[in-house]
Amino acid sequence: MDEVITAADANSGNGSPSSLLPSNLPLISAFLACAFAQFLKLFTTWYKEKKWDSKRMLDSGGMPSSHSSTVTALAVAIALHDGPGGPAFALAVVLACVVMYDATGVRLHAGRQAELLNQIVCELPPEHPLSNARPLRDSLGHTPLQVVAGAVLGSIVAYLMKES
Repeated sequence: MDEVITAADANSGNGSPSSLLPSNLPLISAFLACAFAQFLKLFTTWYKEKKWDSKRMLDSGGMPSSHSSTVTALAVAIALHDGPGGPAFALAVVLACVVMYDATGVRLHAGRQAELLNQIVCELPPEHPLSNARPLRDSLGHTPLQVVAGAVLGSIVAYLMKES
């Protein structure tokens, strides 16, 4: 027997047909948490350095961790939407752990090494071939406090998105 799918049937799982945004709570929560964390970096940079730096909205590193806020919002939103017992939540938690461990481990230490290398290059005599080398990016990773702040922000965003 042939089945006919109507427009109403096709839109029944995707929210209202006039909605421009998808009704995927975890996806929207993750992107919103990332954008909000990047926006907050403007203010935390101003507080710390007493200057406005719009480039911070696109840089990695700094307070709060947008990577942590993104993966935490994803995991919390999946838990709120589907429950914590499913494989999607398990996958999101493992991803969040890997991302946050990497932010405070490998990326933080790579940033610290870049700082030292930049200092060494600055101290080279002007005739040295590396004395004109472009500085390495040293704001790569996060302190544990920055990661925790990002995780708290992501949890709050996911909860508020679920309530709206």
